[in-house]
Amino acid sequence: MQDAALPEAAMRRLAELGDRQGAIFTSDLSVNEFLLVKEAGFHPVGLVLGSSIYHVGLQVGRWSKNQELTTLTQALYHARELAMSRMVAEAAALGADGIVGVRLTLEQKEFGSNVTEFIAIGTAVKAEGGRTQTQWRTRTGAPFTSDLNGQDFWTLLQSGHAPLGLVLGTCVYHIAHRGLGNVMATAGQNAELPQYTQALYEARELAMGRMQAEAEKLGAEGIVGVVLDSHNHTWGGHTTEFLAIGTAVRPYAVDHVIAPPTMVIGLDR
Repeated sequence: MQDAALPEAAMRRLAELGDRQGAIFTSDLSVNEFLLVKEAGFHPVGLVLGSSIYHVGLQVGRWSKNQELTTLTQALYHARELAMSRMVAEAAALGADGIVGVRLTLEQKEFGSNVTEFIAIGTAVKAEGGRTQTQWRTRTGAPFTSDLNGQDFWTLLQSGHAPLGLVLGTCVYHIAHRGLGNVMATAGQNAELPQYTQALYEARELAMGRMQAEAEKLGAEGIVGVVLDSHNHTWGGHTTEFLAIGTAVRPYAVDHVIAPPTMVIGLDR
């Protein structure tokens, strides 16, 4: 994780949410999610967040070439890591064992055309019933992170698996423009555009491969809840960011027996 310095206002808020008699918790969990997190043996201790306002540098792609824009890729990856590390630092300050329901968002700011705020937010939870922190925390002793909602978190634990960390891969890619001759050759026809297909295929593969590499580094068994999304930001229609994100998981009980599913009949008409 990167620098996790927290502002004084955050430290004061965390102190008020700390482990003391009569302390309240804050959470963005729904009532159903809160119930299932409690049923899973965890108690929410506070809403935690991390923020990073980042100036994204300039990189120009070649007009006629498919290529990754590595400067932009590194900028977006680093900015998200800063936000996530500060969110984890807040959870650690609360003595939490993990964070569920993590959301990563970004907002363009009016400070400049290339200035963006990256935000990570989730609910810090702590194990109940005498469970040890080492059972749930990462190998480095940090709280786990997960974008699973309360229902999926409960279901994952019922399967004998636990979240390790939120893993992501990103790739900012410049998609080559078509030449006039190529445009004219396909005018009015149904035809695949191989240059575009190859560009988007490669960009997605780069993002997914980096996400997988993060999970392997954590020692995960696999990744659940993967979402592959694209964002155009402010760079124009021929430059796109592909973001792959999911929750890396590990088995926590080798002899765990998964209960058979039961049929539920809804009462909705």
